[in-house]
Amino acid sequence: MVKSDWLKLVVCLLLTLGIGLVGGLFTASQIQTWYVSLNKPSFNPPNWIFAPVWSTLYILMGISLFLIIRKPASVYRTQSLQFFSTQFILNFCWSFIFFNQHQIGLALLDIILMWVFILLTIIWFSRQNAIAGWLLIPYLFWVSFATILNAAILRLN
Repeated sequence: MVKSDWLKLVVCLLLTLGIGLVGGLFTASQIQTWYVSLNKPSFNPPNWIFAPVWSTLYILMGISLFLIIRKPASVYRTQSLQFFSTQFILNFCWSFIFFNQHQIGLALLDIILMWVFILLTIIWFSRQNAIAGWLLIPYLFWVSFATILNAAILRLN
């Protein structure tokens, strides 16, 4: 990789991890207060698992984004980046809606839309770089689980 590629990679990682960290700020203060008071399903993971899982997923997203950013400019790349940006905005909003606003139903709608845009991102990224698409598969699986968990929490509360 050339020097400019290393810089792009670092920027992509800082972007995904940084925005993820800001989203986590909405979450952290609510874990031991509001979230602990909710009825949760038996399959709810322990709270400590979320930070390492999300950190790993944000790293994979950053690498995936980098693999597309370094492609030559094209309408296809632009559309791919729009899908990525949309799912990432929805990701950020979910933390705010669920943890800060305590709107479990609205958060469920948000995460369903996020899932759709993650899938679109995977499809469009894969057409340009197979690895970029594959790197997002764990993210899709985790968000699938999180969607089921969100729905179960809504039902129980």
